[in-house]
Amino acid sequence: MTPDNTSQATSTQANSAVQQFEFTSTPGAEIKLANPRGFCAGVDRAIDIVNRALDVYGAPIFVRHEVVHNKFVVDTLRQRGAIFVDELHDVPVVDILGRKPIVIFSAHGVSQEVQREAGERGFNVFDATCPLVTKVHLEVARYSAEGRECVLIGHARHPEVEGTMGQYNKSTGGDIYLVESVGDVATLQVKDPRKLAYVTQTTLSMDDTAKVIDALRERFPDIEGPRKKDICYATQNRQDAVKQLALESDLLLVVGSPNSSNSNRLRELAERMGCEAYLIDRVDDLKPEWFVGKRRFGVTAGASAPEVLVQQVVDRLQELCGQAPKEVPGVEENIVFRMPRELAR
Repeated sequence: MTPDNTSQATSTQANSAVQQFEFTSTPGAEIKLANPRGFCAGVDRAIDIVNRALDVYGAPIFVRHEVVHNKFVVDTLRQRGAIFVDELHDVPVVDILGRKPIVIFSAHGVSQEVQREAGERGFNVFDATCPLVTKVHLEVARYSAEGRECVLIGHARHPEVEGTMGQYNKSTGGDIYLVESVGDVATLQVKDPRKLAYVTQTTLSMDDTAKVIDALRERFPDIEGPRKKDICYATQNRQDAVKQLALESDLLLVVGSPNSSNSNRLRELAERMGCEAYLIDRVDDLKPEWFVGKRRFGVTAGASAPEVLVQQVVDRLQELCGQAPKEVPGVEENIVFRMPRELAR
């Protein structure tokens, strides 16, 4: 659902990156594609927000952090005039056009402190936070208002975790705690176990998170959880698809960038199921030795990886085995998140 000009740019960029490798042909080997794979509704919306802001207001547009965790997507948007910054202090008082800067928050969300800073500096802000991340933010704010302390299950230093931690109002006397594993739960100290709640990062391993939640409930029997699980539909659907595909593959390739949480979870899941798996940013990451003795190739993509990169990998595999890929049936996704009113077509 990205604009036509971006689709053309990404396709051209991808094709120019194709390199030739010395692979041993594997005639008759099969290629299977996971479904669903690739972009989710939150990623689609975030990329659309940057593209539409560029269309409506023109460059430069400032984006706090990578709008989604995919190098190819970020590079493409940068070519259109998006400027990616680590923090708001990297944004000038006025842009080169003499106007108040237009700032976009990434799909991973930001803390209340960052929101306040943007308001105080008078930026024209568009929030590309995934609505399912916003759901978690609202849960944390509610628990804080109710006087409950909060436990966040997530990965330290991930932008989504930083934004979610920043929704808790510590002036109420409570606190929010980060746990990553069952081991963290065993050593967790809270002020009042009777007034405790938990939330989770949206892109975690379903299986690992279930174990951590079980450990929390065992240690803190009164802990409250979200009414509906926080791990998003796209994360669950892609992990379910990989569970199926890993059983049918000798080698599973996950298209996604190294800093993509959900892409890394897909690779880890396949490996746990006994399937050799690799995370690749693009086709030129493929290594000939991966394919030695393999006859069944599986391909999927993280929620922030564009389909053009998947097709590039599939084309290379087809050269190896001379077979057309087979789409593995999966859950059909038809969720679309609403754009900001100012950017709606």
